[in-house]
Amino acid sequence: MHPSSFANLVAVAHRFITVSCSIRLSLLILLSCLLAPPHAQAAESKLNLLIWSEYIDPEVVKDFQRAHQCRVVIDLFDEDAAMIAKLRNGGSRTYDIVVAPDHTIPRLRRLGLIRQLGSNALSSLPLIHPTFRSPSFDPENRYSMPYLWGTLCIYARKPAAGQLEPSWGLLFDPAAQPGAFLFSDSMRDVIGAALKYRGKSLNTTDKKALLDARDLILAAKRRSRGFEGGVGGKNKVLARRVSAAMAYSGDALRGAEEDPETICILPREGTQIWVDNLVVCSGAPNPGLAERFITFVSEPKVAARLANYLHYATPNEAARPWISPEALANPSIYPPKEVMDRLEFLQDLGKDSRLYDEVWSVIRVR
Repeated sequence: MHPSSFANLVAVAHRFITVSCSIRLSLLILLSCLLAPPHAQAAESKLNLLIWSEYIDPEVVKDFQRAHQCRVVIDLFDEDAAMIAKLRNGGSRTYDIVVAPDHTIPRLRRLGLIRQLGSNALSSLPLIHPTFRSPSFDPENRYSMPYLWGTLCIYARKPAAGQLEPSWGLLFDPAAQPGAFLFSDSMRDVIGAALKYRGKSLNTTDKKALLDARDLILAAKRRSRGFEGGVGGKNKVLARRVSAAMAYSGDALRGAEEDPETICILPREGTQIWVDNLVVCSGAPNPGLAERFITFVSEPKVAARLANYLHYATPNEAARPWISPEALANPSIYPPKEVMDRLEFLQDLGKDSRLYDEVWSVIRVR
């Protein structure tokens, strides 16, 4: 073979080997992409959600995952202080979205733990009832979108005879006590209930009123089974381990649906009304997906599904046509005006929160 022909043959062979290697490498890269799990293919394929226990319809989560080709990872908390602690200890960089109580929003903002909502999330605001738009804790809803609202109540087992008095006295008056009972483990819930029983505002900063509430709670604590967070109290009433517990209205109503021998009681002295909100963490790994979640659960039919499933009231006015007639007629879910007039929102007390912290520390230690 002529030397030049041999050289040409070598060159052709070299190019063939190079092209073959390149093709095989491309195929390997393509195959690895196809075999990679979905969350490895897209930066926004996983949503990290921090939420109260038993506070979302699992089917709604599945529908969101299908609609957005993502995976929702849920972590739980049972008390707002625990939620704030999680965010302060790095959670604001690992969670995308949090369901936060109304009175915590100003503090979350001051601590730099949440970010302003974008136009995608805020596009749902016109669906919200005017009562829940631009609240005092977040003017113009720059940081939060309402999720669900409800009240603090007493969840109790019905007595064998007679009726239970609709009063905080079921916990604070030994003569009215229906049996063993549990307090919530939320500072503002417990102190607020005692203040309401005494005819005071649950946001008072009057030291005398707070000391009186402290002593009232300490006396009741000695007769109680202690403190229980989240749905724990409700579950212990259902299990017949206690006769009554502080609970949130939706939890109590779901319990009453499960066991008709139990009841949700709104105390006549008044109680706390609250609205929980969807907020996006300041260091959220996937803020875009978080905003799409807010938009998704704010769709009227989805908001109605959540409200019907959880037995809470929805702030979404556009969802009303899909709310069950039974829920709309239930005064424990949508209280009449005379009851609403006795309800009170918790306020962020700023530096005066230390007064409550001091009272609470004594209550928990003694």
